[in-house]
Amino acid sequence: MAIPKAGASATTEKDERTAPRIQKVTTFLSFDNNAEEAVNFYVSVFKNAEILSTVRYGEVGPKPKGTVMIIDFELDGQRLTALNGGPEFKFSEGISLVVHCKDQQEVDYYWDKLSAGGQIIECGWLKDKFGLAWQIVPEVFLDLLRDSDDETRDSLMSAMMKMKKLDIETLKRAVGENFDRSGSVPQ
Repeated sequence: MAIPKAGASATTEKDERTAPRIQKVTTFLSFDNNAEEAVNFYVSVFKNAEILSTVRYGEVGPKPKGTVMIIDFELDGQRLTALNGGPEFKFSEGISLVVHCKDQQEVDYYWDKLSAGGQIIECGWLKDKFGLAWQIVPEVFLDLLRDSDDETRDSLMSAMMKMKKLDIETLKRAVGENFDRSGSVPQ
């Protein structure tokens, strides 16, 4: 909503409940000099992705004039911003992006694409070739984690802790009868 000028009414032409809203909290990723390369890579990996805008440095700033400063982009509805800010700030596993996968085919796809040239960690975690940490997680794992009793959750965690890339069939076997064909936990 725009701030009204002095003496103007505070009404809007559109109902605020139906007006599009900019995402209130956005992940801001700081790169040294390769934000554009990274964003192009991420947009190529995610099928529903696009670059929204690019801002370049002018005469003032830590990078040469014309160099990319920030790029706003979207991955499957999640807005992010990448910055070429210099070498001072490094990525760590303290912050990661989670990719929620509907099946093993999606897990395999994102794992293979995002780990290429990067580092495979464990428990569904990897670092891409730019050093950004990702978790590639099947939704069924998260459902079981949230909706299971302690014994089932322990079995699930024990199986997951032995994996690099998460494998849905192995997770299903670990929880045995607590996993039905629909992929849900009986209540």
